[in-house]
Formats: sequence, structure tokens, C-alpha cells
Amino acid sequence: MKLIYFAWVRERIGKPQEDVDLPGDVETVADLLRWLRSLGEEYENALQYPDVIRVAIDQEHVDHREKLGAAREIALFPPMTGG
Repeated sequence: MKLIYFAWVRERIGKPQEDVDLPGDVETVADLLRWLRSLGEEYENALQYPDVIRVAIDQEHVDHREKLGAAREIALFPPMTGG
């Protein structure tokens, strides 16, 4: 599965994207964020407040309760601000 990181999420993790093989117990967006935080200090730093992270599955914004299913691409964004 391809993960894409945007803005300060990308900066804190240190890469724009990566391909990962998810463990079998990662079924929802919330599970994914929890698992990513376990991968190291840079992930923990980027995702320390998971409730503010916005997520899109195959280019559609979803709730953290959403099941990942057969997703091909998951994008993680910080909160968006207007101006």
C-alpha cells in the first residue's frame, strides 16, 4: 500500500511517500495511525496528535473509523487552514 505524506507530516517523517505492508490487525485508519506511530521517533513526532490528522483513501477524505479495505493509496495531511 502506498502512503503519501503532506506538509509538516512529510517534514517530520522525513519522506514524501513510502510503500508498506500492513500487519493483519491494521484494519481502520485509526489502526494505521497507531501502527505508524510505533515505527519510530519521527513517526511518533508527526502523529503524536492523531485526531488532527486528516486522511484520504484513494483520494477521498475519510473518517478515522473508515476501514482500509482494498485501498491502493492513503494520504495523510495536517489540518488545513484558510487564508
